[in-house]
Amino acid sequence: MKLFGMLSLSALVVFGLSVPAAAQAPADDPQMKLGKRVYLMCRSCHSTEADGRHKVGPNLHGIFGRKAGTADGFKYSDVVIKSGITWSEETINEWLVKPKNFLPGNKMAFAGVPKEEDRKALIAYLKQETSAK
Repeated sequence: MKLFGMLSLSALVVFGLSVPAAAQAPADDPQMKLGKRVYLMCRSCHSTEADGRHKVGPNLHGIFGRKAGTADGFKYSDVVIKSGITWSEETINEWLVKPKNFLPGNKMAFAGVPKEEDRKALIAYLKQETSAK
């Protein structure tokens, strides 16, 4: 697959260049399928669409690189607002292990995602689904 002139998708990844979300992973990618399945636990409280509404939890669109507690229109606990966390693959992974342990005093009533493989797949799925489209 050739993108951006002579650069292939793999070359873009190797050189750390940005790849449009639609080109990142096909829908039939096994990791995306697993991530979508794991996300089923999240969707009752979170949305991922660009103009999605907040639910019990905040809309996750644009979460990667965003400072915790800053999504407009959502009422966060003080502990999240004052945490100083910037959401990245690493911080989201740590959060997903067990949110109450990662940031004691937060309001998220979710036990966590214990399997590392499930967390990695969920993060990959979220990265694709919450980026600008």
